[in-house]
Amino acid sequence: MALYAIGDLHLSLGVNINKQMDVFGGGWVNYTEKIKEGFSSLTHDDICVLCGDISWGMQLEESLEDFSFIERLPGKKIILKGNHDYWWRTIAKMEAFFTANDIKSISILHNNSFDYEGISICGTRGWMTDDTLNKEQNEKVYIRENLRLRASLTAANPDNEKICFFHYPPRTKNSVSYDIISLLNEFGVKKCFYGHLHGEGFRLAAEGQIEEITYKLISADYINFKPLRITN
Repeated sequence: MALYAIGDLHLSLGVNINKQMDVFGGGWVNYTEKIKEGFSSLTHDDICVLCGDISWGMQLEESLEDFSFIERLPGKKIILKGNHDYWWRTIAKMEAFFTANDIKSISILHNNSFDYEGISICGTRGWMTDDTLNKEQNEKVYIRENLRLRASLTAANPDNEKICFFHYPPRTKNSVSYDIISLLNEFGVKKCFYGHLHGEGFRLAAEGQIEEITYKLISADYINFKPLRITN
C-alpha cells in the first residue's frame, strides 16, 4: 500500500463538455485517457489525494460522470476542494450523493484528517488573493482557510508524521501565505503538496526544501497526469 497525490484533474465527462481541457492543446490533449493510464500502476489498497479542481460540474448531479470515472480508477481517493469545484456542498450532502450513486472509494478531506501507516493526511483548499473579491472578502476567506487547516492538523494523530495537501500553493516564488506557513511549522509539518498552477504558472512554483518544509507542485499537467508516489 502506497500514498500518492495529484491535483487538477479538471474532468468534464458529463453535461459540461464545453469545459474539456483538450482545447488548451499540449499535454491536455486526450487527458482523460492519460489520467486513466497514470492511475494504472496503483493497486486497490493504495491511497491517492486529489488536490482540488476535480470536476467542472456546477452541481453534484452534473459531476456524476466524473466521479464515476474516478470511482473506476484503482485505489482509494481522498478529495479536497479547489477553486473551480463549484459542485462542492456540505459534507453530509456529498456523502449522501456518493452513497446514492454507489461511489465507495472517495473520502472527503475537510476540517479532518486521515491516518495512513504512521502518517496523518491533512489539508485544506488554501487561498491566494482573488482579484474578483475585495480586500474584506479575501481576508474572510483566508481566515476561514487557516481555521480549516488548524482543524485538520488538530484532528491528526499527534504521534504521526503530518503531511499537508492544498489546492492553492501556500507559497510561490513571489508570494507567501505566512499564516499558513506558521501553522505548518507549529504542527511540525515537513512535507507539503499543492496544485492550481498551470502553464506559465509553473515558473512560479516553489519546490524543494525551503526553511523547514519541502514543497512539491502536483498539478496533473505538471506531473504528466500520473499520480506522484509519496511513500514507498
